Amino acid sequence: MIGAVVPAHDEESLIGRALQALIAAAAHPDLQGEEVRIAVVLDACRDRTGDIARALGVQCLAVEARNVGFARAAGAQSLIEQGARWLAFTDADSVVAPCWFSRQLALRSEAVCGVVEVDDWTGFTAEERTRYELGYTDAEGHRHIHGANLGVSTSAYQQAGGFSQLCSREDVDFVERLHALGMRIAWTNTVRVVTSARQDGRAPNGFSAHLERLRSA
Repeated sequence: MIGAVVPAHDEESLIGRALQALIAAAAHPDLQGEEVRIAVVLDACRDRTGDIARALGVQCLAVEARNVGFARAAGAQSLIEQGARWLAFTDADSVVAPCWFSRQLALRSEAVCGVVEVDDWTGFTAEERTRYELGYTDAEGHRHIHGANLGVSTSAYQQAGGFSQLCSREDVDFVERLHALGMRIAWTNTVRVVTSARQDGRAPNGFSAHLERLRSA
């Protein structure tokens, strides 16, 4: 069984699109019918995020941490206890490609770091968009780490100790521990996720904060 973890804090406007993409990816023929279980971790949600997720038939786990590292770890632990052999992580404001799960497994690595692309640059100038694109490597062998596009075998996840309870950069911390253990990591642009360029990000030093720094560069 494959598990997918989606941390969410008040994401009612975006969670439906994210989950529909995951459900479609879970039905990819290359998975040969292997079950995919999707877990949304509702972290201090006060809106309809949970209602939308449950209506789409995915699992929901409620926590009160306001901490993305805690939320990812809680979702991962729940899926491991259900028998997941592979864990895939994305975000509630992101849309995975149809081959997202199948391509991760096809790479036969212990972990997979994919790329993200932005589909809507509303609120940013052309110069700011160009500055971002010039600084981003959308190619094989990149070294970007995104919690919105990360996969790992359950064995490697457990050996590395899982996600730490960090409010941001929990993904970087985790992948650095995988690397230190000598795990095989695929740095690929064939595993893709479209993410938002929203300016009200949930993590204090996450992707939104990176985009905001472009304004002062």
